[in-house]
Amino acid sequence: MGTSLFYASTFGIAGIYLPFFPVWLKAIGLDVLWIGIITAMLSLSRFMMLPFVTAFAERRQILRGTMIVLAFATTFGFLVLGTLRDPIAVLIVFALTCCAWTPLSPLIDGYALKGVSLYGLNYGPMRLWGSASFIFGTILSGVLLGIIDEKHLIWLIVALAALSACVSFGLIPLDESRAPQASLSRASGLLRQPLFLVIIGSSALIQASHAAYYAFASITWQNAGLDGLTIAALWSIGVIAEIVIFAISPRFTLQPTLLVIIGAISGVIRWTITAQEPRIEILAVVQLMHGLTFGITQVGTVALMVRSVPHHALASAQGYFVASFGALISLTTVISGLIYARVGEDVYYAMAAMAFAGGVVMMIARKQLDAHTGSMD
Repeated sequence: MGTSLFYASTFGIAGIYLPFFPVWLKAIGLDVLWIGIITAMLSLSRFMMLPFVTAFAERRQILRGTMIVLAFATTFGFLVLGTLRDPIAVLIVFALTCCAWTPLSPLIDGYALKGVSLYGLNYGPMRLWGSASFIFGTILSGVLLGIIDEKHLIWLIVALAALSACVSFGLIPLDESRAPQASLSRASGLLRQPLFLVIIGSSALIQASHAAYYAFASITWQNAGLDGLTIAALWSIGVIAEIVIFAISPRFTLQPTLLVIIGAISGVIRWTITAQEPRIEILAVVQLMHGLTFGITQVGTVALMVRSVPHHALASAQGYFVASFGALISLTTVISGLIYARVGEDVYYAMAAMAFAGGVVMMIARKQLDAHTGSMD
């Protein structure tokens, strides 16, 4: 229960951030280039901080304590950010805030995966509460967008961050007495395993293909005349599809590699259609594909992790994945900003190419990964 609640409170922040943080940046007077650079800090911090934070927390066996400290630091960071307007100051403070915020996702994933490994729990049903809360945050901010000034959207993030910090006390300490003392060195050794690199590389390419969507979809829809509630509904449609995937994931019988490949193919289709600037009816249907481009890719990646990575290294492995994803999506976000400023929604053709590349990587190593059933020691 504590894990599900922390997923819910933490992802509620993202439910406001992803659709409406760029809108807030625009409302305080920042242009598209600054928005691209600032939003890239979230992903860049994943590359800069995550391997160190997750490895430290796992080595010291303090996952719970680390999440509590970082949750409160995140709240303070967003509180300060809401008082700023200068683009350089916003960039610096947001970058520091991201250093506390971004490790929360792989840490709670690592915490949950340890439960999957030790007690046979199902990842999907725990994770879906994060997605459900994402919808709540998105709809709440979408409704309030028509009531409050866009410059005040940041305070919704502050409020949910504070709630997440309080909920973190409900996480139960893990008993990791069975983890070997050499866990850190063995975790870092994963980076010398080609199959592990395939897992994180393929998934990172597919997930990073969402960069332009995350950074500029709301701005594009707002410029097209859609109101805040409609924008929130479009985001919510995608996340509802994601929730369905997580809910039924325990029943999947397909190999995890095939799930990732399905996610890649779906990405090629989704981004190619989005680049056509479809009507709202078609766009709503296309948004359902988020359950495949994100949800099924995540389920496949997690299944590969649990099957291939030693229990005591799961949090570190998740950190390595999110770090590689962060490095890639931060670069992609900045480049997407430059492309979007010139050609608008044609930027999604580049996203389709990234998803295709991720699928090719997984296809190349599929037979080896399907045959591999032991831990990568």
